[in-house]
Amino acid sequence: MVSGVANSILLFSLVIASGLWLAKFKIKGISIGTTWILFVGILVSHFGFRPDADVTSFMKDFGLILFVFSIGMQVGPGFFTSFKKGGVKLNIMATGIILLSVITTIAISLITGEDLKTMVGVMSGAVTNTPGLGAAQQTLSDVMIAQGSDPAAAAAESSKLASAYAVAYPLGVIGVLFLLIFFRAVFKVDLEKEQAQLDSESSETAEAARRMHCEVANPAVFGRTLGHVLAGENISIVVSRMLRDGVMSIPNSDTVLKKGDKLLIVTSQKEVDRIRIIFGDEIPMHYNDWLSMQSELFTQKMVVTRSEITGKRIKDLKLREKYGVSVSRVVRAGLDLVARADLILQVGDSLKLVGPKSSMGDVAKIIGNKPASLTHPNLVPIFAGIALGILLGSVPIRFPDIPQPIKLGMAAGPLIVAILLSHFGPKWKITTYTTFSANMMLREIGISFFLAAVGFGAGESFVSSLLAGGFWWILYGAIITIVPLLIAGLVGRLVFKLNFYQLCGLISGSTTNPPVLAFAQGAYGTDYTSLNYATVYPLSMFLRVLAAQLMVLFAMT
Repeated sequence: MVSGVANSILLFSLVIASGLWLAKFKIKGISIGTTWILFVGILVSHFGFRPDADVTSFMKDFGLILFVFSIGMQVGPGFFTSFKKGGVKLNIMATGIILLSVITTIAISLITGEDLKTMVGVMSGAVTNTPGLGAAQQTLSDVMIAQGSDPAAAAAESSKLASAYAVAYPLGVIGVLFLLIFFRAVFKVDLEKEQAQLDSESSETAEAARRMHCEVANPAVFGRTLGHVLAGENISIVVSRMLRDGVMSIPNSDTVLKKGDKLLIVTSQKEVDRIRIIFGDEIPMHYNDWLSMQSELFTQKMVVTRSEITGKRIKDLKLREKYGVSVSRVVRAGLDLVARADLILQVGDSLKLVGPKSSMGDVAKIIGNKPASLTHPNLVPIFAGIALGILLGSVPIRFPDIPQPIKLGMAAGPLIVAILLSHFGPKWKITTYTTFSANMMLREIGISFFLAAVGFGAGESFVSSLLAGGFWWILYGAIITIVPLLIAGLVGRLVFKLNFYQLCGLISGSTTNPPVLAFAQGAYGTDYTSLNYATVYPLSMFLRVLAAQLMVLFAMT
């Protein structure tokens, strides 16, 4: 045992650095990544090098909080929209996979007589869900202490869960990789054909911005204002420029339309047919044609950096009315969005502006346009969110026939708050923008602290647990990994007709398995796998954490 805070931090640092160094090595292009920290911690702890117990406890809880909160902030903006269209089907299937994992785990416990609490650790490793392990350990410790158990006994039981997790984890990665390769072979997947199918569907349903060049030819709109024509249409459209009698201008809602007016329109793919009906057919013009004609108009990109803009709609800025400047497009997180008048802006949005050059300085003062300021972290929402997450995780939730109340804990509480904060924050005028690199830094530091702490806790009894029959955990974990995913893969492909890339995203996302996602991306290409992974990941993470807690409570009633 290492005494002292400084020595404990030194030991943590050495274990984390060693684990991250080992993570660089790959076998057949596959690595278990930061999970090496766990195994290095187990090895060091087995030989008697363990940090101070209080420091280990702090690192474990704080690391888990940072990890899940960063995940929530990353996936939150797309969490609710993921349930649209195909996302509903994928999330239903992900829920089914999680339910099958729980049923399989309970069945193994009943058949073999293995303690269900230990099987929760096996299940968390089999599906590579570290927050689930953390939630299970915390719930187990809280219940045992509430029942009058000695803290040392609670710590020993918690360590057993960690040992089971560590034993099952490697096959949790390898087994899923095997299934992806198996499904590709069995279904005789043609990757080019599968990608072409998704490309076609994407082009038909895309919400991203798309330019149109139309000539006003519908007599029903002659002599009517643009605002009157579009009133009540509920259509995503920005008319950024108009050409009349050789003179180009920026139209507004009071602009009266005439026959032969040529319009440059920014909209989404799904609105194209409606716009043709409203105004007229597209004409053979190119965007460069408009650029060549704009002598007085100027195009510039600016970034929203003033926190006061968060939560405001584009029309609230009144840029056209005051400065004659039009917002033709908004780029958010790499995606082009239609600059609808009611689109809510947030810090980090990049705006494409068109208008007089003399007005651009005034517009810049309104939205900020100081990209360098985005590199400074906005810490208030992060720590306020963590505080709310801890409070939420500490609230006891009582269920009938369960004597011990359920708590969301340090995993689910901060995760839920982070998802809600990142999604609704801009609407509540809360600036939640964090650069991707800053988010990843918090995330990696958090998981590194947590894995090292878990390794230190598990190392003392890891070998003895294996010798006492724990080697069976490897088999149990393999069953929990393969059986639910095999059933889901066959049903998804044969019944729901899922594309292979959707299947890859579903499997890696429902098991919250980044190494598998990295393998699928590298081996099969395209971003469709990661898009579908992100679609099911938030709900899967939440349900995995909740299921682990419920199973521990069930085992102790």
